[in-house]
Amino acid sequence: MSDHRTEPRRRGDQLLAAIYDAVLAELTQHGYAAVTMETVAQRARTGKASLYRRWPTRVEMIMDTIYSRLPADDSMIDTGTLRSDLIMLFERFAGELNGPVGVALRGLWAESLDDPEQHARVRGYSRHGGLRLLRSIVERAAARGEIDPAVITDQRLEAGPAILRYRLLLDGRPLDVAGLVDEVVLPLLAGPTVPTGRPVSGSPARP
Repeated sequence: MSDHRTEPRRRGDQLLAAIYDAVLAELTQHGYAAVTMETVAQRARTGKASLYRRWPTRVEMIMDTIYSRLPADDSMIDTGTLRSDLIMLFERFAGELNGPVGVALRGLWAESLDDPEQHARVRGYSRHGGLRLLRSIVERAAARGEIDPAVITDQRLEAGPAILRYRLLLDGRPLDVAGLVDEVVLPLLAGPTVPTGRPVSGSPARP
């Protein structure tokens, strides 16, 4: 058996890719609980010190790994129309959630229930990457004139990903991605703009 200490030392992006691959392999083969600094270091053929220099805990390591699976930028999803871009993006999300990324998120959320600080970190990670890409795609569509920029709000952007996560991570039923886009995401983005100083919900709007 080869000893990683006798092999050429990997650094930078090469080592990071090996660590990410090791985390995903542990998730796939053994589940969330099996992912430890020790098992990942062994599989990546590196030392635990290399991991701790990058991440203070396994939680940060796992979160960085699963969000490395997102496209680096929105240029990878550019079909020329908003509907097609959204379907491509949500299919990408669904594919990841049906694999080791989904295993990791279920484990992270379950583990964070009794730890408010960790729960906040997990929630922040789970919203940031996907929403960044979604917002970029929607803003590009607005620049093309497909939608009004005024409809781009956090609540409207969060609805589609929230349903996707619920169905694939908690509910377990199959998800029709095109249906999600056509029935939820696009209607929200085609809806009326929110006026500045809108009235409190339930009160009549002034003429």
